[in-house]
Amino acid sequence: MRNLIFLLWFTVCSVYAQSEMSAVDAQALEARVKKTANTTETITSSFRQYKHMDFLSNDIESLGKLSFKAPSLVKWEYTEPFAYSVIFEEETLYINNEGNKSNVDIGSNKLFKRLNQLITNSIKGDLFNTDEFHIDYFKKGSDSEVHFTPKDEDFASFIKAFHITFNGNGEVTEVKMLEPSNDYTRIVFTDRKTNQSLPDAVFAH
Repeated sequence: MRNLIFLLWFTVCSVYAQSEMSAVDAQALEARVKKTANTTETITSSFRQYKHMDFLSNDIESLGKLSFKAPSLVKWEYTEPFAYSVIFEEETLYINNEGNKSNVDIGSNKLFKRLNQLITNSIKGDLFNTDEFHIDYFKKGSDSEVHFTPKDEDFASFIKAFHITFNGNGEVTEVKMLEPSNDYTRIVFTDRKTNQSLPDAVFAH
């Protein structure tokens, strides 16, 4: 289960120098991101995932496609270097590993259920919950990067922090998930399409 969590999540390497964002700019970013999230019904996007582990000389790269349909249908479809898909639907996780299908009940697992909620909110860019996170805001070139650090100690034992990059429209372009070991998973989104028709068949399992 823990390995599956780390397979699913991501991060960003900063290419630009960061500077802390003013309170006014942070509030404007929140408003822009929430407006985008509230009007988002579907998302499709290609992605490139980088899994960084200190004992490896090179990151492990994967390619795939993300599909999201409100309120909470999420599909991660990996196409390279192997075929693998994961679908979050209500309180069940459906896995298809090169034709070998299985499912996991996440409803009874508090941490995994919370992770599913975070994945959905992260994709939409709606994560600004100060009850759950310490939040820090940074400018990164023409983009914005927000660091979310879990307050809950149990959850922090799995995930040290999320770093999420937003473009000027308030859309998520990169997500980074840091583990307590400082290994991380980074996902870069490209070719994003929003609010286009997305048949339920895409999420068939």
